[in-house]
Amino acid sequence: MSRWISGSLLVLSFAYVGEGLQALPQARGPEGPRLRNVAHTFALGAEDFLYDGKPLQIISCELHPARIPVEYWSHRIRMAKAMGCNTIAAYVFWNYHERVEGRFDFESDNRGIDKFFKLVQAEGMHAIVRPGPYVCAEWDFGGLPPYLLKDPELRVRSMYPRYMQAAERYMAAFAKVIKPELVTSGGPILMLQVENEYGSYGNDRTYMTRLRDVWTANGIDVPFFTGDGPTPYMLEAGSLPGAAVGLDSGSDEKHWELARSINPGVPVFSSETYPGWLTHWGEPWQRPGVAGLLKEVGFLLSKKKSFNFYVAHGGTNFGFTAGANSGGKGYEPDVTSYDYDAPIDEQGNATPKYLALRELLGGTGAIPAPIPSMAIPDVAMTALTSVWQQLPAPIKTVTPRTFESLGQNQGLAVYRTTLVGRKSGRLTITDLHDFATVFVDGKFIGTLDRRLGERTLDIPLSTSPMPRLEILVEAMGHINFAQEIIDRKGITDRVTLGGMTLMNWETFLFPLNDAWIVGLKSTPQDARPGTLFKGTFTLNSTADTWIDMSAYRKGVVWVNGHNLGRFWDIGPQTKLYCPASWLKKGENTITVLDLLKTPADAAPVRGREK
Repeated sequence: MSRWISGSLLVLSFAYVGEGLQALPQARGPEGPRLRNVAHTFALGAEDFLYDGKPLQIISCELHPARIPVEYWSHRIRMAKAMGCNTIAAYVFWNYHERVEGRFDFESDNRGIDKFFKLVQAEGMHAIVRPGPYVCAEWDFGGLPPYLLKDPELRVRSMYPRYMQAAERYMAAFAKVIKPELVTSGGPILMLQVENEYGSYGNDRTYMTRLRDVWTANGIDVPFFTGDGPTPYMLEAGSLPGAAVGLDSGSDEKHWELARSINPGVPVFSSETYPGWLTHWGEPWQRPGVAGLLKEVGFLLSKKKSFNFYVAHGGTNFGFTAGANSGGKGYEPDVTSYDYDAPIDEQGNATPKYLALRELLGGTGAIPAPIPSMAIPDVAMTALTSVWQQLPAPIKTVTPRTFESLGQNQGLAVYRTTLVGRKSGRLTITDLHDFATVFVDGKFIGTLDRRLGERTLDIPLSTSPMPRLEILVEAMGHINFAQEIIDRKGITDRVTLGGMTLMNWETFLFPLNDAWIVGLKSTPQDARPGTLFKGTFTLNSTADTWIDMSAYRKGVVWVNGHNLGRFWDIGPQTKLYCPASWLKKGENTITVLDLLKTPADAAPVRGREK
């Protein structure tokens, strides 16, 4: 069956949904015309989602544009479609689009979020958008901008005025970008989520209502939904009257019954059905089995319930975007990879889990070809410079200050003071966020790791009459979930030695941003840990590769100025994903910052095909 719209042929394709078929508008091919400005309706029935007045079972694959190189957006969307999904859900990370307070970027690189949804529509798929302001997602600070942490009285996810002022500014900016992509404007977006799992955090219904009203005032005229765990207290605190109820996850009929009893008269769906799980540094890769997943999806299909795979494809926490948890185990930073043991792996390849789900969902059409990858032979690395030879002008304070209070959200800082009075004994840092190397008169004393609850170190007696104490602190991910989300970096309170509070500090900030890494110059070697290594390699062609960091200990890697993310020898991750678009024919440069290596420890790195 076909019909003409605006001179273009519209072909109706069918995606398997449980026991029936649901028509989806689809462009003629990957390069075919997008179906823009076509009048469709989407509404919330008493139990069903209604697309053009007819029930629609949403079978959604979640992808995060910020975790995927823009060159691969279309590939990942097609992978989701071939698996059997009819919808793409996407988190939008506020802090990815407002890196500097008051300056929004919805255009550069993979921040052009409207372009992502145009690609979704070009594949004949629906879309769901999840813009926060808070999103969790194992993303730094749950998507909130760390500049908020400059406010010592900050209260997030509430009606606290400074938070709401910033949040409403972001919402207004985002609404302008996304309005043309709403189904009411001829775009693919059916629904917008208000906040995320609010019932796991707070109970301010005024706040949730205000967010909905701000979206509406800014022209968002599609239905809203919320997403919460399937417990009475979470659903009561996190739901909104008139908004669809998302369950994270909805794996049992009793979850649906509970949601309907708390918020009746609207559809309920599983907004996060989990095919995999997240992994922290220092623990084994999380690899949930496929049998339980297939049973859960079989239940959802048989009952014709709508659901969203969180995540169908995770991608990568490039740069410093990985978050952290604190769920009763202290501080748990997330690894750089967001593979998530998802059906589509970090590079975009189909896994056995993908093939099993495709069969269950009745996915049709060819699976997109795998993205090519390549090995890179050993790259010789030499010491370029050291953190200690790149010290900027210091900031002088009486007691240590956090990164954010000094205008830095990520990276490193050196805290320096002269020991007066007490010159040896038990050093106590209250509190360290997150990892530190400690030096006295340039001599390495030891490390402190927040994950392990370490906050004390014995300082030996120095031969110097006025010893100099230096503490190099690395910020890892800001906590992104639950009550410990106010997570400022650096030394957050005081430092004592033998019970004496140490005062009069100099702080040297290292943002480790693009401008900083590009501006590095070679310097004479410094024997202390905290070395930057550099190497070059030549390519005749490019493809994806995996930078093997197993010969290094802890730090950050850049390729041609692109920050691949963090590495750490505690595992489980030893290789960092580098997309082909970040490589080039001819000479390429790799730069490694290792907090625990000295210049004498230089070792080759290589690219693995997988």
